[in-house]
Parts: sequence; structure tokens; C-alpha cells
Amino acid sequence: MSEVLLQAPEIHCDQCKTSIEGAVGIIDGVQSVEVGIADATVRVAYDDARVELASIKKAIEAQGYAVFG
Repeated sequence: MSEVLLQAPEIHCDQCKTSIEGAVGIIDGVQSVEVGIADATVRVAYDDARVELASIKKAIEAQGYAVFG
């Protein structure tokens, strides 16, 4: 199991949180996803044998958010 903390500077509201958590949360292998509005972060726990970090980042970007980390 791996955990990563990503920066997504465009996060600023509950809709951002819902959008990202929904998109990342449905990926097979993602155990948990938590969006921090105050610090514009996305913390993801995932099984790196089942999903690559690049796929998680792509899911966030597909929602319209730049992601770093």
C-alpha cells in the first residue's frame, strides 16, 4: 500500500472536493482519497500493484485541475 500527498492549487470549494474524490475514489486499487480545501491537497492511499500514480493524476486532471507531486 502506498500513500501520496498531491498539490492541486485550483481546489477552492466543496464542488472541487466532491469532483476529485468521486473521480479518484472509483479507481480500482484506490483505498481512500481525501481532498483538503484549505491547503489544496489530495491525499490518496492506493495499492501500487493495482493502480499507477499516473492514473490517479490523470483522473484529477480530467476533472479540470492541475496536479503536482
